[in-house]
Amino acid sequence: MEIAKSVPKNHAKTGNDARLMWKRRIKKIFSRDYQLYLLCLPALLYIIIFDYIPMYGIQLAFKDFTASKGIWGSPWVGFKHFERFFGSYQFITVLKNTLGVSIYELLAGFPIPIILALLLNQARSQRFKKVVQTVTYAPHFISVVVLSSMLLIFLSPSVGVVNHIIAGFGGDKINFMARPDLWKSIFVWSGIWQNAGWGTVIYIAALSSISPELYEAAKMDGASKFQIIRHVDIPGISQTMVILFILSMGSVMNVGFQKAYLLQNPLNIDASEIISTYVYKMGLESNQFSYSTAIGLFNTMVNIILLISVNRIAKKLSGSSLW
Repeated sequence: MEIAKSVPKNHAKTGNDARLMWKRRIKKIFSRDYQLYLLCLPALLYIIIFDYIPMYGIQLAFKDFTASKGIWGSPWVGFKHFERFFGSYQFITVLKNTLGVSIYELLAGFPIPIILALLLNQARSQRFKKVVQTVTYAPHFISVVVLSSMLLIFLSPSVGVVNHIIAGFGGDKINFMARPDLWKSIFVWSGIWQNAGWGTVIYIAALSSISPELYEAAKMDGASKFQIIRHVDIPGISQTMVILFILSMGSVMNVGFQKAYLLQNPLNIDASEIISTYVYKMGLESNQFSYSTAIGLFNTMVNIILLISVNRIAKKLSGSSLW
């Protein structure tokens, strides 16, 4: 009996000692690196305040929200707003436009930073390399509003420099912003021009981590620059490419709202009405908060499904994944 009674006491003592050691270890780590934790605190608070707390409002998608009753007091309606969106004549249009712009942007824009980084990595002149980097990085710091204004001015049928060049070669002036068939190309390629140089930063950093011994061995074997790119550079950044591709697929439905809205007009609305602009109009202009929340939640769920699916496929095919 004495032995049986002593066993729980020993277990309890061992558990208390383990918890005490764990607390001391945490206290030691925090006291040693508290500056780093304080440095991370603003970012952590930002994420909690602007990313997690607003999730409380997701329930609006399943309610008929009225401001007088508030979120808690508004009645539950289930999937009413989702059914309304799926049955709307706008559903096919905004979904097709969103996917069309996203896939176009992914296919055209994803390879360009990789190609630019590979070419810059092979450049011999460091001065030339720095000049090209500066020129290609600079557009990234132009605000979306300024970029949209530049596009409207440059492509104007009356004062636009592009139409003056077309007319100078004997062609007819084009009202670019009134052409729905040209809107996607204007949106995508202006974004590529703005962000391609900045996108090369990650790939150049990945290329710099490749061992110089691999380049020396390739040159000793008589490899050309193209062969070095193919057999050394690309395998060296393949994991980075896969990770960035997964992240890009996870945000495929998040087409930039600002530029789309600023470049939108009644003449190109058939091509420029995407989910983000539609949510803005329904939510803030029409005060249909529950309906717009339901559309936004649908958009987010599609992104989550794509992210998980592409991550699983990439893990099976290449062994690289986010988790």
